[in-house]
Amino acid sequence: MGRLTTHVLDTLHGTPAAGLRLRLLRRAGDDRFDPVCELALDADGRAGGPLLEGPALQPGRYRLVFSVAEYFAGRGVALPDPPFLDEVPVDFGIADARAHYHVPLLVTPWTYTTYRGS
Repeated sequence: MGRLTTHVLDTLHGTPAAGLRLRLLRRAGDDRFDPVCELALDADGRAGGPLLEGPALQPGRYRLVFSVAEYFAGRGVALPDPPFLDEVPVDFGIADARAHYHVPLLVTPWTYTTYRGS
């Protein structure tokens, strides 16, 4: 059964990004994304379970939006105004709804890295 998961690591502090808010959107047209879910990450920097799984996971284009500036400001990090990174969008596609898609994010207030994990 296919599933979509995520995990965020705060590489500035060397910890999971507990409490970081994210939104998952599904592309519904050329310029339109429909909301799927919004949540805050748990103490391990994870969603607490799959964002999508089984029949809810459909082939298509998706976007995860990570609220990075809000998270770091909440941790007491002095950010410029405007912050260098505010919300980090990660656009990706799901081709095989039977597969596991893991979208990790490694982040600081100034840089981020993502990849398809396992």
